[in-house]
Amino acid sequence: MPPTATPFRRHLKHVIVAVLAVVVLWLLVASQLFYNVHTPTPQKAEAVVMLGGASKERLLEALLLRDELDAPYLVLSNTGTPGNASADDYCDTHSNKAIYPDVICFTPDPMNTRGEADAIGLLATERGWKSLAVVTSKYHIARSERLLNQCSPSKIQMVATDPDLSPKEWLRRFVIETGGLLTVFLSPECNSPIR
Repeated sequence: MPPTATPFRRHLKHVIVAVLAVVVLWLLVASQLFYNVHTPTPQKAEAVVMLGGASKERLLEALLLRDELDAPYLVLSNTGTPGNASADDYCDTHSNKAIYPDVICFTPDPMNTRGEADAIGLLATERGWKSLAVVTSKYHIARSERLLNQCSPSKIQMVATDPDLSPKEWLRRFVIETGGLLTVFLSPECNSPIR
C-alpha cells in the first residue's frame, strides 16, 4: 500500500502551486507593462523631454524626435550619473543660454523619476506648455507616464526607446518597475503646485 501524503505535505504542495501561479501571473502582467510596450509617435509638442538614465539609448531618440516634430525646446534631465553621461555632456556643451536658449537642462530633486516629474511639471507650468513628448525606455513608460500626468498640466505623450538588455537584466527591471509603479499608486502626490 503506497504511503499517503500527510496533511503538511498536501498543504505545502498547495502553497508551492499557489506561489508559482502568482509568479507566472506577475511575469505575464510585467511583460505587458514593461516589455511589450508600443507608443504612438506624438503629433505635436512644445518640448521634447528626455528622462535621465540610459541616455545612450534615449538621447538620440530625443534629438531625432525634436527635429521630426520641430519642437521649440529640448529638455534633458541632468543627473551626473554614469548611465546619463551622454545627456550630461550634451548639457555641458549646450549650457550657454545666449547660444542655446532652446536647450533646457535640469537636475531633479530628489534624484529619481518623481523628482523629474516635479521639475517637468514646474517647467511646463512656468512656460505654459500644453503638450510634451517624453522619451524614456519602454520598461519605464508606465511609471513615468503616471507620475508626469500627476505632476504636469501638459498633455503627456510618451515615446518608448528599446533597451538592449539580457533576460536577467529584464527580470531585474521587472522587479524594480513593479515596485516603482506600486509606489506611484500608493503615494501619488507631487511637489509641483500645478492643480
